[in-house]
Amino acid sequence: MLKFAANLSMMYPEHAFLDRYAAAAADGFAGVECMFPYEAPAAFVRERMDAAGVAQVLFNAPPGVAGRGERGLAALPGRQAEFQAGIEQALSYATALACPNVHVMAGLVPDGASRQAMLDCYRANLDWAAREARSAGVTLLIEPINTRDIPGYFLNRQDEAHAVVQAVNAPNLKVQMDLYHCQIVEGDVTTRLRQYLPTGRVGHLQIAGVPLRQEPDRGELDYGWVFGVLRELQYAGWIGCEYRPAGGTSAGLRWLAAARA
Repeated sequence: MLKFAANLSMMYPEHAFLDRYAAAAADGFAGVECMFPYEAPAAFVRERMDAAGVAQVLFNAPPGVAGRGERGLAALPGRQAEFQAGIEQALSYATALACPNVHVMAGLVPDGASRQAMLDCYRANLDWAAREARSAGVTLLIEPINTRDIPGYFLNRQDEAHAVVQAVNAPNLKVQMDLYHCQIVEGDVTTRLRQYLPTGRVGHLQIAGVPLRQEPDRGELDYGWVFGVLRELQYAGWIGCEYRPAGGTSAGLRWLAAARA
């Protein structure tokens, strides 16, 4: 059976963040993910998570200075100390929340930057971070993101992400394959799933309708077909529901009952 995790940063906006754990559990989600849990102490998050009876399966490492619109530090030369401090904070939360996966954002390409220098920095930072995470029992994930949602993001394509994972060659570094981003940048989602899932390098999937990033039963991507492909490929990982509900979150979950049937 496919395993779906509610993304608490986008779903249940009608509730305060910590209250979203109980709301997701009430709708039958056994797992949750979020972007950045750091506004609340880890102990508070764990208390709500345990009370709801759900597992925290993913969150992001700190993105840098959010007030400046930063979207990660991993590929930014000269920011290594900040990157390492962020990874240490993320691993502390991952340990407290028993969370197996942390998404590490690459960052935006500065004007005039050398992509090769950024790639070298990215690989070196991920190598260091993967070694730190391994001792904590955590898998790190990198995610190709479309440049319409995040203009200038460093990592955009599945083949680029897999090349980085292969170059770093750490057993706990994998790709976070968001089918919403994949459809916008590359399309041909079925072929990408058949190409990459059997490699074992995909550690997490995410879904949303395209192009409006609403429920997966809206838009141009046929998730009924996609879920059939995932069953055929025997995908056993989590599927994060990283979408913005068109209306009330619970009212928009008709797609979930169909996917589980």
